[in-house]
Amino acid sequence: MPLSVRPTAALTGALSAGLAAVLVAGCSGSTGAGTVAAAAPDGSAPARAAAAAASTPTPTPTPAGPYVALGDSYTSGLRISPQQGAEPKGCSRSAVNYPSLVAKALGLSGERFRDVSCSGARTGDLTGAQSTEGGSNPPQLDALGPATRLVTLGIGGNDAGFMDVVGQCAKENLVDAFKGLVGSDRAAAPCRDSYADAGGGDEVQRKVDAAGERLGGQLKEIKRRSPQARVYVVGYPALLPADPASCVPVLGSTVTAGDLGFLVEKEQQLNAMLKRRAEAAGAVFVDLTAPSAGHDMCAGEDARWVEPPFPAHGLAAIHPNAKGQQGAAEAVLKAVRG
Repeated sequence: MPLSVRPTAALTGALSAGLAAVLVAGCSGSTGAGTVAAAAPDGSAPARAAAAAASTPTPTPTPAGPYVALGDSYTSGLRISPQQGAEPKGCSRSAVNYPSLVAKALGLSGERFRDVSCSGARTGDLTGAQSTEGGSNPPQLDALGPATRLVTLGIGGNDAGFMDVVGQCAKENLVDAFKGLVGSDRAAAPCRDSYADAGGGDEVQRKVDAAGERLGGQLKEIKRRSPQARVYVVGYPALLPADPASCVPVLGSTVTAGDLGFLVEKEQQLNAMLKRRAEAAGAVFVDLTAPSAGHDMCAGEDARWVEPPFPAHGLAAIHPNAKGQQGAAEAVLKAVRG
């Protein structure tokens, strides 16, 4: 935001190859192993060893590329130095964002790695050109092809208007705090109240659901363009701690605990939607909430992965810093290598 398995043909091929290897091994060693197994039906050590070998799943090989990274500013690494020179500059791609770190760890460079993520991207920008301050970013899915073997996708927050929600919560709380100064009773969660319709529905949840519908279609398109690629949908890191009280030293008491809890809830809904859509499409969801616990914007400067509303010099507010990108890279690599 300006705030970032399905059994594919590659996976099926890998499993088929593994099965073939087991069969070949069984045939080549049939004289001895077959005799021992037949002679030990009582569960003796040789029989147990053979059974264990037969039941051990063949590990899926780590993709060797080409790798294409798709996503919004949480993927591109907004304002994190050094920024890459690739056009357009309005996309704000960092040379140390998590796609770059993942590619480096996998030994992928040149034509075997393409990062087309862009700050401000929505799901529609995956198949349509995105206008930025530095020019137009081509449709991100244009970087895909039949040869693509690895895809990471971090998107959806802009569709859900999550940064708008954060801004609206700040506004509602400032207004309500002012009312409190002149004698009005301050609401427990003025922002939550502003997003509730007359019937008690949730406007933010409706936007998240609509974003999910669009994401589902784009995941199908990724599969169509790159049928052999392993696809990883990367979630968003924890912006706030589970206990809103710990944010008072950073955010002060302007935003109520009720509204901080509301924001935590909305991000959880967003990540839950991403997980559901990934699994429905046969992709892998990479959770960043758990690994980023204790590294939210209210953590100390040395610990946080996400910058607070008043960020460190040169960094983007409410966005990952370099440590956040490193943490995301580690989570993605764990999933890819797992």
